[in-house]
Amino acid sequence: MTYITILRLLADQQQFPALKSNTLAYLDETGDAQALPLLGLAQAQLGERPDALQTVAQAEAALAGLDGDARADLAGVYCLMWRIDDAVALLEPVLAEHPDHSLALARLAWCWMQMGRLQDACELYRRSVQFAPHRLPVWSGFSRLLIELGDHEAAQRALDAATGELERAGAELPATAREQFAAQFEGLQLELWLAQDELARIEAWLESERGRRKEDEWGARVCGYAAALAHSDRHDVAAEALRAALKHYPENMALLSHLAEVAQLQGRTGQAINLLHRLIRLAEKQDKPTAGYWVRLSQASLHQNDAQARGAAEKAVELADGMAEGGDTPPEMIAGLRLQAKNALAQVESQEQHFDVAERLFEAVLAENPYFLPALQGLGQQQMQLGRIDEAVALFERIREIDPVKGYSSLINARRFPEDEETLQRIEQAARQSSLEGSVRGGLLLQLASAWEKRQDFDKAFVLAQQANEASRKLLHYDPAAHRQRCARIRHAFPYALFDHRCDCGYRGEDESLPVFVLGMPRSGTTLVEQIIAGHSAIFGAGELGVIPSRIQGLNRWERHVGSGREYPDCVDDLDAHVSQGIARGILMELKELAAEAKPQARHVVDKLPHNFENIGLIKFLFPKAKIISVRRDPRDIALSNYFTDYQAKHGGMGFAYDMDWIGEQLADHNLLMYHWHQVFPGEILEINYEDVVENTEAMARKMLAYIGVEWEPQVLNFNELDRPVKTASVWQVRQPIYKTSKAKWMRYEKHLAPLIAGTNRKIEWEPVEMVTLPEPGLLHAGVELYKQQKLDEAEYEFKKLLHHIPEHAAASFMVGIIYAIKGHLLDAISLLEKGFVVCPWKPAWRKDLLQAYAMAGEHEKLAAFQQKYPARNGESGAAEGCATDQVAGWDEANVVFDFGEDFDTQTGVNA
Repeated sequence: MTYITILRLLADQQQFPALKSNTLAYLDETGDAQALPLLGLAQAQLGERPDALQTVAQAEAALAGLDGDARADLAGVYCLMWRIDDAVALLEPVLAEHPDHSLALARLAWCWMQMGRLQDACELYRRSVQFAPHRLPVWSGFSRLLIELGDHEAAQRALDAATGELERAGAELPATAREQFAAQFEGLQLELWLAQDELARIEAWLESERGRRKEDEWGARVCGYAAALAHSDRHDVAAEALRAALKHYPENMALLSHLAEVAQLQGRTGQAINLLHRLIRLAEKQDKPTAGYWVRLSQASLHQNDAQARGAAEKAVELADGMAEGGDTPPEMIAGLRLQAKNALAQVESQEQHFDVAERLFEAVLAENPYFLPALQGLGQQQMQLGRIDEAVALFERIREIDPVKGYSSLINARRFPEDEETLQRIEQAARQSSLEGSVRGGLLLQLASAWEKRQDFDKAFVLAQQANEASRKLLHYDPAAHRQRCARIRHAFPYALFDHRCDCGYRGEDESLPVFVLGMPRSGTTLVEQIIAGHSAIFGAGELGVIPSRIQGLNRWERHVGSGREYPDCVDDLDAHVSQGIARGILMELKELAAEAKPQARHVVDKLPHNFENIGLIKFLFPKAKIISVRRDPRDIALSNYFTDYQAKHGGMGFAYDMDWIGEQLADHNLLMYHWHQVFPGEILEINYEDVVENTEAMARKMLAYIGVEWEPQVLNFNELDRPVKTASVWQVRQPIYKTSKAKWMRYEKHLAPLIAGTNRKIEWEPVEMVTLPEPGLLHAGVELYKQQKLDEAEYEFKKLLHHIPEHAAASFMVGIIYAIKGHLLDAISLLEKGFVVCPWKPAWRKDLLQAYAMAGEHEKLAAFQQKYPARNGESGAAEGCATDQVAGWDEANVVFDFGEDFDTQTGVNA
């Protein structure tokens, strides 16, 4: 047996670290070029892309002298680099000369699989295992192909044969290789049973194996099963399987990590973040590296909580930089973690629009590893946002050289389409390869839909978009009925009478006209409108802001904090002039800060969050003089544009965009809401049609600027030259001059629009809205202020007025209980204190007050039971904690704490 044969045996056994070291030693000693492809194979498998590319270049320089075996090895490296055409060009001549070359047959079979030639691939795999049944990796590929083809009997025969070959190899295989192949074949068996829908058989097998295997080994099998479930679009079943396994091993980090990944795919970001925090605590407890989990936490938080994302990224950088060489963690893993951590921080900086800082970080990562895909993608996307299209395309071309599928996807997003159909077909084949995302990659299919639309094959484009959206819907939780009901509640909460009765609410000052809101259905043209008006010297376009939704969430937090049982929009009737004006001032402060650096002379700041069409009532409540531009467009074009877009917020407010019927209902909800707002605010909202903007840009620009109240400036027509970042789905379009090809786009897809028409024309129905309307706002605040002034009777009256309308209001109940206790009505006081505390049991001060009331009333059993059910936390203690009842002589008014919340923060509009 030659040394080269021994090296190829290591490759067959998938012992790539050993293959690398032994091949390097052999090359140092002999310089034999036949070994170069084997070194490249090892480097590529180990993720050492730069070294692999250098080795491949050396092998290509020596190609003329390579024999058939070495060419087959080089083809294997090409396969790993997704250079399928190059691999085929090497393999076909080898097989023409050696038709029984088993490795060349297997590698060509893999190429045919990627190109969709599954039956041809099957025949090649069959011949390969016939000529060399000892090649275990070939059995893996052959079995997986048979499962994909649905030939379950043949797949079972192949797996049985593979297991037999593994048993025959016995001691000839290193222990690690035996374990590796055993795990592969068991995983394939689970996939086969899953393909036959034999879940009960899988679960029984896993349960029987639990007592026979070590925790890590058994956990790995469960993770493999969960991955297979996710690949077949059964993410809920996968999550349940992982949760069931965690009942046996609650601190198994692999199971927790996998569950966090599945939760993230399902859009359950909060659950994923909690699981990652748990993983970090466990890793610290077990003295394992945590930098990687901090990176994942930053990524999970990036579009949810900027502060948490930044903190996690900075922690990851700190930990990765502090990892010492020579420990248990391999040097290459440490280097990888450092790159991931820096890239995570770069993403945070980019998200917060600190683009110069982000670019320096991205470039630093790429200086260390020019092939680090996340940094190439992150920097490329940032360049797109900044309008540097050529720079972005150059980065995407680099990605294409490393990972053609990802590269082409990015290039399509930048409107650089492949010129040949063969490339599109290969990308489609890749999109249909199952992954944790599911049986298809929906986002990639949507990119392909755009490419086929560009080629004017509209039927093909729509089919791809339809399949992509069907795949995405399996992971969505959007409920069109719930959205319709929410819109009904909004209309009910903001009638004309509210504004007539609360005319003193809302901000009035010299800068009251500063905010401008551009809104409408997503993809209606809001970005174009904003780009035009933001070209004016006095107007700053801030993009899609969350200032209004964040205040809504602040109101919801306040209602939870006081235990009112209400939420937005019901609670707007409780906003008095002081609070509403304070919220408005906080928003103005935020808008001014956004404009200060980019355009300090701006007198108006534009927020173009499309879905603010739902929030017009709150906007006008806070800013009676706010300028609102509502953008309209042909609803059929809106629908198709949404249907062909993969939104980052698909698990949030954009879930409707993945179903034509849902889009239709959303359009109808939008129209009814806008009709309502025009009735409540007649003549105050400017309607602009996208089609009119396209046909007569100058006339519409003049109309909008006049509405805002600024003089005409002709440079607004050069909107595509505006130097500012754009982060919406329109990132490419806003860099282009006006184009009319998007008008009446629906005509190309007219035969596919029946579900849209049905959803749009369906009768709008909702459940009757039951909503309390308070006759006056601020009753809780008024009562608290009176209590602080020791005007107990007046305070009690205010709280009882609130309880008359909202009997379950926890804070009002509790405060009446406090007043009763002070007045000596202890039994009645205890009843009310208990009622409030049950709703808000996390409040330590309320716990303390209730303990004191029990002690004063001599309720020993209740006090003991309460302390057992609600033990003190974080070292807190109550007035009656650990003391005899007779020691409490009277009500300790000094210790009453308003723990249902400080006054609403009237500067920011967000409660503490």
